[in-house]
Amino acid sequence: MPKSWRSGRWSLVMAWGSMFGAVFWLYIAAMVAATVGTTNALIGIAASVLVWGGINYVLSQYAIRTGLTVALLSRRLFGLVGSLLAPLIFAATATYYSVFEGSVVAQALHSYFGVGDIRLWYLLVVLYSIPLVMGGVRTWLDKLNGALLPFYVIGMAALVIWASVKHPASLSLPDQRTDLAAPGWVWAFTVYMGVWVLMMYTVDFARFGKPADIKFHRTFTFGPVFYTLTLLVNGLIGIFLAATVPGVLGLGGITETGMVNAITGTMGVFGLLLIVISQTRINSANLYLASSNLEAFVSRVIPFKLHRAVFAVAAGVLVYIIMLTDVFSYILRALNWQGVFVVAWVGIALTHIVLTRTKETLPEFRPGRLKAFTPAVAVWLVVSLLGIYLVEGAGTVGATWSAPITLALSVVGYAIAFRFDSLLHRDNDPRDEVDDVWEARIRCHACEKSYIAVEIDRDPSAGYKAICSACAASRPGFHAAARRDAEPTAQLAN
Repeated sequence: MPKSWRSGRWSLVMAWGSMFGAVFWLYIAAMVAATVGTTNALIGIAASVLVWGGINYVLSQYAIRTGLTVALLSRRLFGLVGSLLAPLIFAATATYYSVFEGSVVAQALHSYFGVGDIRLWYLLVVLYSIPLVMGGVRTWLDKLNGALLPFYVIGMAALVIWASVKHPASLSLPDQRTDLAAPGWVWAFTVYMGVWVLMMYTVDFARFGKPADIKFHRTFTFGPVFYTLTLLVNGLIGIFLAATVPGVLGLGGITETGMVNAITGTMGVFGLLLIVISQTRINSANLYLASSNLEAFVSRVIPFKLHRAVFAVAAGVLVYIIMLTDVFSYILRALNWQGVFVVAWVGIALTHIVLTRTKETLPEFRPGRLKAFTPAVAVWLVVSLLGIYLVEGAGTVGATWSAPITLALSVVGYAIAFRFDSLLHRDNDPRDEVDDVWEARIRCHACEKSYIAVEIDRDPSAGYKAICSACAASRPGFHAAARRDAEPTAQLAN
C-alpha cells in the first residue's frame, strides 16, 4: 500500500469500527455465560481482551509499517505457491461470516413483517450489501460506518434501558458445571480463539494506516481499547439480555436468532432498525474482505485481471447461494476447521514478526525473490491437520484445547523452519536504484503502469525490464527465469 494512498486517522477508525457493532458479539458472550456462568465468562472475556489487544497491537504496527495484506504477508511466510491457501481460507471464512450476519438481518425483517419468502429477504440483504463494498475502504466504507456508528451506540444504550424498564435487570447466569476438560474461564477464552480471523481482518485494514498514526492505531483503533469495547462492553450487553429478557435463554440454549428476537421484542421497530444498522456495518466489512481476498486468490491463478466490481458481485452471489442451502448443518464445522488454520497462521505470523524485527526492515513479497514453497507450509498444514483431529476425534479435551495446542505448535514449528532460507537471492534490484522506495515510481513493461519501487522487480525473461509484483505473479515463465537467475548468486554465496 503506497503511503500516499493511506487513510486519515479517523477515516480508518470509522472503517474498522464496523467490526465493533454486531449481534454476534452479544450472542457469543451470552452463549459462553450460559454454559460456564457469568463470572467465568467475564474472566475469559477479560483475558481475551488482553491477548487480542496485544496480538493486534503487534500485527497492526507491522501492517502499517509494511503496507502488506494477508495475501502478501503469506507470500513471505509460505512462498509464492504455498501462500495461495491463505487468501482462499480468509475469503471463505469472511464469506461464511457474511452469511451468518446477513441471515440475521433477513430473519429479523422476515419475522417482523411476516410476509414474503425468506429467500427474497436473503436476496434483498445481498443486493443492498454489494454496492457498499465496491469502492473499498477509502472510497465508501469509512463514510458508511462513520455515519451508522452513533445510531448503533445510542441504540444499544436505549436497548439496555428499555429492557431494564420492562424486566428485572440481571447479569447473573449460573455455571452449568459441564465437563469441559478445563476451568470455565479457560474454556471461555478458547471459544473466543475460534474468532481469531479478526487478526487477519486487522492486517488487511491496518495497512491503510499512516506511519505517523501508528501509536494511535496500535493502541486505540486495533489494540486494547478497541477490544475492551468490542468484547467486554458488547459481551456485558449480551449477558445482560440473556439474563434479563425472557425467552433469550431457552431449553435449547442461546442462538443468534434468539438474540435478534429479544431485541425486536423489546424495542419493536426501533429494535429492527438497530439490527439492520449493526448488521449492515459488520456485513460491509465481511463482504469487503471476502471479495478482496477472493480477488487476491483468483488473480494468482488466471493470467488476466478482472475489475474489482466482478469480485464484489461474485462474493455476493456466493453468500446468497450458501444462504439457500441448509447452511447451519455444516457451517459451524467448517468454521471450526478454518478457525484451526487461522490460529496456526496467527502463530506463524507473530513468530515471523518477532524473529525478523531487527533484520527485515522491508519484507520481501515480490514473486521473483521468493521460492515456490517454504518449510513453513509443512508447519502450517501439519499443525492445522493435527488441530482438526483434536476438534473432531479427541473428545472434550481435544475440542477445548485444540486452539491453544495449535498455537503453541505453530510457534515452535515456525521458529525451527525459519532457520531455512526461503528467499531467492538475486542481483539487479530496483529497490537499490532509487532514493525513496515508497515515493519513486517505475513503469512496468508488462502492464505499462507505474508503481512505487517497493513493488517492482527485474524480469529476467524479458531482458531484465522492470515488472510489477502483480504481473510477475501471473506471467508465465517469470518465476522459472527468476530461479535460474538466482542460481549463480547462490553458488557464489556457497
